[in-house]
Amino acid sequence: MSRDDLFSQAEPATASAPAPAAPLPARPPPLAARMRPRSLDEFVGQGHILAPGQLLRRAIESDRIQSLIFYGPPGTGKTSLAQIIARQTKNKFERLSGVESNVADMRRVLAGAANRLENTGQPTILFIDEIHRFNKAQQDVLLPDVESGVVRLIGATTHNPFFFVNSPLVSRSQIFELRPLSVEDLFGLLQSALADAERGLGHVKIRADEEALRHLATISDGDARKALNALEIAALTTSPEPDGFIHLTLAVAEQSIQKKAVVYDGDGDAHYDTISAFIKSMRGSDPDAALYWLAKMIHAGEDPRFITRRIVICAAEDVGLADPMALVLAQAAHQAAEFVGWPEARIPIAEATIYVATAHKSNSACMAIDAAVADVQAGRTLPVPEHLRDTHYAGAKRLGHGEGYEYAHDHPGHFVAQDYLGAVKRYYEPTDQGVERKIKERVEQWRAKFAAAQSSVNPK
Repeated sequence: MSRDDLFSQAEPATASAPAPAAPLPARPPPLAARMRPRSLDEFVGQGHILAPGQLLRRAIESDRIQSLIFYGPPGTGKTSLAQIIARQTKNKFERLSGVESNVADMRRVLAGAANRLENTGQPTILFIDEIHRFNKAQQDVLLPDVESGVVRLIGATTHNPFFFVNSPLVSRSQIFELRPLSVEDLFGLLQSALADAERGLGHVKIRADEEALRHLATISDGDARKALNALEIAALTTSPEPDGFIHLTLAVAEQSIQKKAVVYDGDGDAHYDTISAFIKSMRGSDPDAALYWLAKMIHAGEDPRFITRRIVICAAEDVGLADPMALVLAQAAHQAAEFVGWPEARIPIAEATIYVATAHKSNSACMAIDAAVADVQAGRTLPVPEHLRDTHYAGAKRLGHGEGYEYAHDHPGHFVAQDYLGAVKRYYEPTDQGVERKIKERVEQWRAKFAAAQSSVNPK
């Protein structure tokens, strides 16, 4: 066949084009988005700020809210609460993201809010998700309009706003902390999603075992979004049984939710809150609690040196002279952990943790040095008594340095009562705990001899 024959057999240009493909049906939003609460009565959890009579609920119901900042872990309802406030207070709702939005977006929204307020009198709620991701300059753009009331700001963040949001914005806002939902809260939410035929999975024939729902509620670690998404995955990927019902068993639930990553940010609240709980558990003599917080830090990949430094501090500050071996063991654990690294470092660190947690406790050394430092800072500096001054240079004796000093080892018990300060001061107050009980006995004997010697020098 010739080239001309090929082209002559082609369809004429006027032939009708093939019909366009039918559009794909729109996928419904995820279950977690569909189940967002529409009112305060549907909102789950956060009773400490939203229960009847609580401050935030009263402010919302009376439409008296000012600028707000919500902070807490993911899935606790920060965005949902902002939308409820906008809906219930009849405000225009504008949303920006600290990840995606820029200054131009902010100025556009703020200008629109100003025009709306001037022309219609309708106020605007500006919701900024992950507000901590805006830099200082971006946050400063908000200040004039927040100050003048052009917008009511609602910021949401997983980071402590006192650390990550500009002080001027924080001072102009009420701060509310949203807490992880309880297992019972999440269990009830999952049951509601299964029963809701309009927004949830009520239109699907599902039979869910209680232990399966409780597993999802527990593993979700207080995150409602994670729990609902896991429930939806379980329902969509499980084949119906012969009776037409989708059976959600514990095994299905375990497959449908991945292991929840420990909520642990390397430079934020979880980092400092966890180490705080760790130290306080050792101080409070609870080895089991201390080991849990230690395990959380290990699981999150915390620097072992950060942990062991805190154990060393706790051994000195909280165990102290009640058991001096605690500091020795803590320092040994620090060196061992630095030498071997993870995962073996967990063993010497755990050993030191248990030892410090179970040791007798005394903070007398910490209290003593703090009292002495405070005295030095507040009072007149005491001169070194003449008999205690350095004599290791030519001419010291001509100045009277060292005259009258008595060498302790030349006396019975290697002790001699003489003036070592030039004033009567008492900073160290030994306790009766552990080894320090023996120290207390010696100190009391010596102080009695010091007092007797002082009385003989300065009789009343």
